[in-house]
Amino acid sequence: MDILKGKFKDSFKEKVIIITGASEGIGRALALALAPQGCKLVVSARNLERLNSLAQELSSLGYKPLVHVADVSEQAQCQGLIQACIAEFGQLDILVNNAGMTMWSRFDELEDLTVLSKIMQVNYLGSAYLTHAAIPYLKQSQGQVVAVASLTGMTGVPARSGYAASKHAVIGFFDSLRIELSDYKVAVTVICPDFVVTQTHKRALDAKGKALGDTPMQEAKIMTAEQCAQMMLPAIASRKRLLITSFRGRVGRFIKVIAPGLIDKIARRAIEAGR
Repeated sequence: MDILKGKFKDSFKEKVIIITGASEGIGRALALALAPQGCKLVVSARNLERLNSLAQELSSLGYKPLVHVADVSEQAQCQGLIQACIAEFGQLDILVNNAGMTMWSRFDELEDLTVLSKIMQVNYLGSAYLTHAAIPYLKQSQGQVVAVASLTGMTGVPARSGYAASKHAVIGFFDSLRIELSDYKVAVTVICPDFVVTQTHKRALDAKGKALGDTPMQEAKIMTAEQCAQMMLPAIASRKRLLITSFRGRVGRFIKVIAPGLIDKIARRAIEAGR
């Protein structure tokens, strides 16, 4: 079912769109949701095997993306990704900063503090590096930057302090950038998903800086990546300022102002329940 209707129905037609972190989870689901909209996709991630799997799935459906391996924590590779897009298509209309990593450990139990810098490097600096390289072309197209942040970027969450810090940075950065780019008619859309089923949770860094291996989430009770992508399409098409994907997230944003202690309790219960 095509959820884009009315004036937004052809919003993505012939648009050139880069998606980072496209090899799995939200990024992969978004690529599969966008391809039928008539856009030209550039899919990027660190893992070539998973990217090729996505490309094969898209090709079987009649869509051929440009595949480009890049680690967003490396500024030179971010510049290379943008240049590859321009070399292939000659323009860039939408940049989706989706690549990210997370952690799962209380701060006072953290043994390897490089976890904090790794997460900040990917989640915040990676988005900043890539966006900086893309801005000249987005100004030309009066395009759009999409930042996949998190509800965790709006409130504190136990066992995810470093991740929360990085996503707070992402939201602050892109809220500032929105103002700076408004004169150029470049839109900035921030997406704040609630918990989503994704392999990222299995690779969350533990107290020793190692991947968990198993997800701590109750996946049957949280949103799928496909559901999240379907919610993102209208928000991106309408160049919406902010999308919060859950009711509790939307309500919690306001409760935090008048009863912050209640939000702390809700966040604790959510982590303990894994949903």
